[in-house]
Amino acid sequence: MDNALASPAPSALAEAADVPPAGFAARLAALPMRSKVGLGIGLATLAAVVLAMTLWSGQADFRPVFTGLSDKDGGAVIAQLAQMNVPYRNEPGGTILVPANQVYDVRMKLASAGLPKGSTVGFELMDKSSIGQTQFNERLNFQRALEGELTRTITAMADVSDARVHLAIPQQNGFFREQQKPSASVMLTLRGGHTLDRAQVAGIVHLVSASVPELSPKAVSVLDSTGALLSNNNDNTNGLDSQQLQYKQQIENNFNKRIYELLEPVVGRDNLRSTVTADVDFSQVESTAEEYKPNQGPNAQASVRSLQNQEAINATPALPTGVPGAATNQPPVPATAPVNGPAQALQPAQGGANGQQSTRRENVTNYELDKTVRVTRNATGTVKRLNAAVVINHRMATDAKGKTSSQPVPQAELDKLTELVREAMGYSQERGDSIKVLSAPFMDTKPEAVELPLWKQPWLLELMRAAAVPAALVLVALIAVFGLVRPAIRAARPPEPEATDEAAQLDAVVDDANELPGGLPALEAPASNDKLERARQLARDNPVAVANIMRAWINGEDPLKA
Repeated sequence: MDNALASPAPSALAEAADVPPAGFAARLAALPMRSKVGLGIGLATLAAVVLAMTLWSGQADFRPVFTGLSDKDGGAVIAQLAQMNVPYRNEPGGTILVPANQVYDVRMKLASAGLPKGSTVGFELMDKSSIGQTQFNERLNFQRALEGELTRTITAMADVSDARVHLAIPQQNGFFREQQKPSASVMLTLRGGHTLDRAQVAGIVHLVSASVPELSPKAVSVLDSTGALLSNNNDNTNGLDSQQLQYKQQIENNFNKRIYELLEPVVGRDNLRSTVTADVDFSQVESTAEEYKPNQGPNAQASVRSLQNQEAINATPALPTGVPGAATNQPPVPATAPVNGPAQALQPAQGGANGQQSTRRENVTNYELDKTVRVTRNATGTVKRLNAAVVINHRMATDAKGKTSSQPVPQAELDKLTELVREAMGYSQERGDSIKVLSAPFMDTKPEAVELPLWKQPWLLELMRAAAVPAALVLVALIAVFGLVRPAIRAARPPEPEATDEAAQLDAVVDDANELPGGLPALEAPASNDKLERARQLARDNPVAVANIMRAWINGEDPLKA
């Protein structure tokens, strides 16, 4: 009974063992659904990695061709690039990028096409003149062109992002007294974190005033984007605000330089700090004095300017008396006064006893006087007071044990250095100058050189940034190959042939005195799931035959002869 039941089992097992192995496609088809899905995902991932690597390697290095473009100019530039078949990228901030090897060619081609046009126009506006243009339109176009050129020049400054220029140019007429002077206003938009100093603002003012005829710098106003007035148009007496500050700084620097040149050879380099403050008087005073002095002194000789003498004699002759006769009818005696020489005393008029006489003399002499007219004009920029502060570093001293310590400079030496500073500065006690020389230790603030680790080096960071994309793609490819594709391929491979002498191998493994019988047929494990399913089906259909085969293997008998 047992033999009858066991007889068909060996034949069925031999038939199952003699089935030739199926092909690779069949073995793949026999894989479980989980392995098939993993294999498909792995192959799709590999294809995506290869495609990404191809696109990344073929991608060109893009560089900006224009930055800070307006929307209007950016649209015109993009349209022109699309017409030229040039790849581009549009990034925020009005930045357009093109391949690095085409940047300069694209710029020249866009410039020849008049792009970017910009929001301002210059003198190219005068190139388009229409027929029938009035004088007002021509003057208006010229004003717009001049404003545009000034805007372009001002925006060329490194600190200015944008600018607007407004010119008020009145129409001239034939009456000189009624002509109005032009004026200008400049609105500046500065870059983030940038400011303009007074020299730069003055440069913008003079640029605008020099570009418009009859425009005074005082009539130019410069404002920033917040509305703050940058230009100072207040009329000063001499207009030397900036020059006064520069002159004051120059005086202080000159005195400070004298101190350094005098004391550095004594105390050593980098062991001296000094500062000088000068009180400068920029007031200008003009006075006029007129003095008159007479000629004085023993040797002084007065110069007569004019001499005037007046003499008057009034006489009343006496009335004639007596008997008229021949004596009274005689002519008067001729005058006997000399022509040259002193005048003789006046003789009283001859008359009667009742005659009267009066004499009056006036002498006026004008002398030359000393006249002095003095005009005094004080010089501007007079130094009223000087203040100097000098600090000297402590000296390093080494004792007998070799220990180094800092020691202050002795007071006697400080007094000598103070005298040197006074002589170098031209110390004046009447002027109220003050000089102070002290000794104090200097703090060592030199920064130590810190070496960056290798992983913080800029070149390494740049290399890692450039290799990040390909490294990530390679990592994904390795995960797909070893995690999904390789297990599925190994499961679909045919089994490797086993050794013929199974008994010898078992003897070598067991290594005892009992030798296993040889000649046993080699049983191969099913190479595919199909054979395994057949063996399982045989065990389920005829378990007795399978049990007999296993008993024969254990007893060392041939299962085919059982």
